[in-house]
Amino acid sequence: MPELPEVEVTRRGFADRIAGAQVLAVRMGKPLRWGLGVLPQALVGRRVQGVRRRGKYLLVDLDEGLLLLHLGMSGSLRFDAALPPPGVHDHFDLATTAGTLRLNDPRRFGAAVYVEAQDAPAARKLLDGLGMEPLEGGFDADAFHAALRRRQAPIKQVLMAGDVVVGVGNIYASEALFLAGIRPTLPALRVSRPRALRLHAAIRDVLGRAVERGGSSLRDFSHVDGSSGYFQLEAMVYGRAGEACRVCGTQVRQIRQGQRSTFFCPACQKS
Repeated sequence: MPELPEVEVTRRGFADRIAGAQVLAVRMGKPLRWGLGVLPQALVGRRVQGVRRRGKYLLVDLDEGLLLLHLGMSGSLRFDAALPPPGVHDHFDLATTAGTLRLNDPRRFGAAVYVEAQDAPAARKLLDGLGMEPLEGGFDADAFHAALRRRQAPIKQVLMAGDVVVGVGNIYASEALFLAGIRPTLPALRVSRPRALRLHAAIRDVLGRAVERGGSSLRDFSHVDGSSGYFQLEAMVYGRAGEACRVCGTQVRQIRQGQRSTFFCPACQKS
């Protein structure tokens, strides 16, 4: 599932190129998770002002309103001046004077939603519950620790919930907890302030490096030019069950938490 690094890499891949372009046409394929919210032809003639990110949503600002794009569980975006004809899993095309932005999503859990403004009810329903942005200045360590103290669930599941901090998906939660030396099953409210500070720094470090490496490409995700990310190749614990820990040599373990696989080192992450 594309997480914050993959979405940020996607944004950087086309944001500068599409800025200032005028919409020529909008093509809708099979229904996505939510409807577009407006007739496709209503967007023709509008001009793209820029592309932002909030959590795992891409916000394409238009001169009138904005598009909220989400990659869902298996989606990816392509942007090019000469894309091939749409395939069976290509469900949204935004054709502009700079090129076409195309959403490919085999499972159709992604979305392209038009709203008149970011404070419109449809936008607030999707964005208001999101937590702090981990790669921005507003990710305050003390506020992060205070939020953890109010949660009884295991720390890994709290990280992945997205209402405390956004974008720490399955891979990155396992990696950040390893870097901070915290066992993923530890209740969040039992994370001490010193360990919360280490985890805060680890989240920023892991996500920042993931963006630099182009994200993680495990199944469906690819960049806007079709290339892959490489962060998964340097993972310390994720996907390495049964292998030796890169730090201490102990066998990496795998457990299930909330229907997702969790990887950790029982020696480096004692509690």
